[in-house]
Amino acid sequence: MLAITLQETAEAAAQNAEAVVEEKTLSFMDLLISGGLGGQIIIGILFILFVAAIYIYFERLFAVKAASQTDVNFMHQIKDHVATGNIEGAKIRCAQEDSPVARITAKGISRIGSPLEDINTAIENAGRLEVYKLEKNVSVLATIAGAAPMIGFLGTVIGMVLAFHELATSSGQAEMGALAEGIYTAMTTTVAGLIVGIIAYIGYNHLVVKTDKVVHQMETTAVDFLDLLNEPA
Repeated sequence: MLAITLQETAEAAAQNAEAVVEEKTLSFMDLLISGGLGGQIIIGILFILFVAAIYIYFERLFAVKAASQTDVNFMHQIKDHVATGNIEGAKIRCAQEDSPVARITAKGISRIGSPLEDINTAIENAGRLEVYKLEKNVSVLATIAGAAPMIGFLGTVIGMVLAFHELATSSGQAEMGALAEGIYTAMTTTVAGLIVGIIAYIGYNHLVVKTDKVVHQMETTAVDFLDLLNEPA
């Protein structure tokens, strides 16, 4: 009889433990939905920022990748045309290559005959324009990386204020379970903000590295072109 009672007690304890585990299990989506109107608005804003960050990242990534693709024989062909005095042929070759390197080279070729300082200035101006094109909207990605965590934290602060307001208006008799639920639900906005911010930050730094490689290509091309003009006839 005693053994049966102990077995029943153990089974009941196991069932209670399972019930506790089931009660504490809550998906992230449930937390997002149950965050109240204020939390849902914050989550909606963060979702929009997330979509914008993903779009900007991939759009810029493809643009930078396309800009970095240049024929390895391009500068050799330009040197051959310029060395033989075939300026028109050099211009046509630049027009065939759709890349920042080709465009700044074409700008330098169009200034052949002018003082070397003027050619250098024209190439630098063309290079600045190409860098501006490459960095288009990248600053927006950096802004999202910094703003998303703060927006998420704002949602948490709002949730905490509402939770403690509930406690204050109930004269300290608020149910602790409901209060705790409101607090950890409010924390989900910070989690969402950090996720968006981290993704945008990683994407921003990756684009910066890729852009720097293209800028280095342009600088190398500009130096090679100026060296070509300085070569003795």
